[in-house]
Amino acid sequence: MSTPRRAMLVVGAGDATGGAIARRFAAEGYVACVARRSAARLEPLVAQIEADGGRARAFGCDAREEDQVVAMVDTIENEVGPLEVAVFNIGGNVHFGITETTARVYHKVWLMSAFAGFLTGREAARMMRERERGTIIFTGATASIRGGAGFSAFSGAKFALRSLAQSMARELGPQGIHVAHTIIDGAIDTDFIRENFPQRYALKNKAGILDPRHIADAYWQLHCQPRDAWTHELDLRPWMETF
Repeated sequence: MSTPRRAMLVVGAGDATGGAIARRFAAEGYVACVARRSAARLEPLVAQIEADGGRARAFGCDAREEDQVVAMVDTIENEVGPLEVAVFNIGGNVHFGITETTARVYHKVWLMSAFAGFLTGREAARMMRERERGTIIFTGATASIRGGAGFSAFSGAKFALRSLAQSMARELGPQGIHVAHTIIDGAIDTDFIRENFPQRYALKNKAGILDPRHIADAYWQLHCQPRDAWTHELDLRPWMETF
């Protein structure tokens, strides 16, 4: 008798954190549904998951577009399996002084980091609520709790995402759905950090930047928590990061 397939979704499945989360859940038997605007860019991640013995499916989806998000979640439910976990992992970090921040930049960052999170969370909740179970995790950042100079657009969007997560947790918790918000406070081991911030990247040898695999472990632990001890907000930072 075959084991029923369970699906999890990562919106914003890049080469670092999002990919690591997908691989972690795939290793536990979930079908990792991974999404970003270009499905072709997900081919290496899908191939890696399958080479490791897991199952994955790529979705080309602009998470800012309602019709595309609705269609993606419907397809997962109809063709993959019940959606048990949804992770919203889109960043949108930009740095401009306030007078250099155009309306276009501010609106684009809000669409990416806040509105897309709303669409992802709403559609996941639409499926999970019928079954009275599921986990929805929103990836936040330092900017979710502290607005730094030059980060008006990014902080505005991340504050909005954090508020969304709080509202959803209060509404959906009694319905059996665990909603969590993580604050990733520190540099992550990515090619971007290595190429653009070599001095910061050098701290890797001292465990001074976040390993995406360890972030993924924390997401798995959030999903596994019993209902009597749910974490809503979890902050992750290297030991040497000030806060």
